[in-house]
Amino acid sequence: MPRSGPLTPLSPEEEAVMRALGRFLLVVPRALDADLMREQRMSASEYSVLRHLSETPGHRMRMSELAAACDMSLSGMTRLAAKLESLGYLKRIRCEEDARGANAVLTARGMERLREAWPTHLASVRRHILDHLGELDLDRLAVAFAAMATEEL
Repeated sequence: MPRSGPLTPLSPEEEAVMRALGRFLLVVPRALDADLMREQRMSASEYSVLRHLSETPGHRMRMSELAAACDMSLSGMTRLAAKLESLGYLKRIRCEEDARGANAVLTARGMERLREAWPTHLASVRRHILDHLGELDLDRLAVAFAAMATEEL
């Protein structure tokens, strides 16, 4: 919602945060993806799909919900799911509640592949993110990030 009243310029500290955050948002996802590709021959998007499915009851999600959880378009998710299905990591089945929709279901092979890739992803997250946070209050940081991510656009 637009703010009423005079605008207050950013302080030098606020400006530094904005510039660093902008750079972070460009560089870190690429670094996480590059580590997974180099060591696991798996993209961060593929990892994200398997991770989300592994965390849901029955290891299944509606394709549209999975696309939203992975911040992808439905058509992009459909293409990625087809690739993961060809590798035996997931299967797509019709929704019981709505015959027009489809669910993605993680297979045992997909769970095993996620377990193989997890140490690489964990080391990458520590190296590129957590090791740089020092004494920051991680609980407060997580709350702030969650609030920013759920704010209406």
